[in-house]
Amino acid sequence: MTIKIIMDTDPGIDDAAALTMALNDPQIDLKLITSVAGNVTVDKTTKNAQKIVRFFNKQVPVAAGAKQPLIKEFEDAARIHGESGMPGYDFPEDLPKPLDVSAVEALRDAIMSSDEKITLVPTGSYTNVALLFSEYPEVKDHIERIVAMGGSLGKGNMTSAAEFNVFTDPDAARIMYNSGIPITMVGLDITMKALLTPDSLAKLETMNETGKMLHDIIINDGDNSDKGIAMHDVNTIFYLLHPEAIKTEKMWIDIVTDGPAIGETVGDIRGAYHDGKTNANVCVDIDAEAFNKWFLEEVSKIQK
Repeated sequence: MTIKIIMDTDPGIDDAAALTMALNDPQIDLKLITSVAGNVTVDKTTKNAQKIVRFFNKQVPVAAGAKQPLIKEFEDAARIHGESGMPGYDFPEDLPKPLDVSAVEALRDAIMSSDEKITLVPTGSYTNVALLFSEYPEVKDHIERIVAMGGSLGKGNMTSAAEFNVFTDPDAARIMYNSGIPITMVGLDITMKALLTPDSLAKLETMNETGKMLHDIIINDGDNSDKGIAMHDVNTIFYLLHPEAIKTEKMWIDIVTDGPAIGETVGDIRGAYHDGKTNANVCVDIDAEAFNKWFLEEVSKIQK
């Protein structure tokens, strides 16, 4: 049985890797890609999503989304992902055109026309998702769950408190976490453990053209160490396909929307403040070796 998903994304190097897995794994049925401002501006994230779709000659539609957060001033991550968001590889330039409708309209149409409930996978800021729920609340009943990259129970990567996706648009994150839809938070608690190791990265380069493409963009990731490179967004796809490799805990997640801790995801780890209620399934540990093995196996199976 395939999992029908929609990816709302801001490519971005790790987003490109996540799209690669989602476009090619036979267990994933990717119905739509929507772009949002995040790692770079939305015109660039849209183009980057189109580059990945074109690279694999897939027919998945792309719709351009929000240019800026709901309230907060936009701040990108070009210092990590480069000015283009996806440097290092010469992609085809004869790109498919994005849909004529906005991401919000495309999301509504795809969700409401699906014969099965959709799994929504946001791997950028959650601005499009928040606008969708605000403008078309009826879609909530047609979404199976949200598997979202973002957040942290501990240290952030944008500030000491905040992870980048939530920091980018904390007001949108609050709307999403208060939506009542089952949410799995795929945050830094696991993505900083499941690093793509130097050995795995070296194997990619000679695997096939897909491996070379991923290798060439991943080595341009500005957030790396001797231990490896975090493939944050890819963990959403790994979770969908191999939940047994990830430990989760249910808790209530609150979002800080102002002050020095803006963008922090505050987990009620003791269950002390929300009458025992929870609004998220939080990923807290991962089998990093299994992640690396899966990553390489996925790429090796791609016929390109």
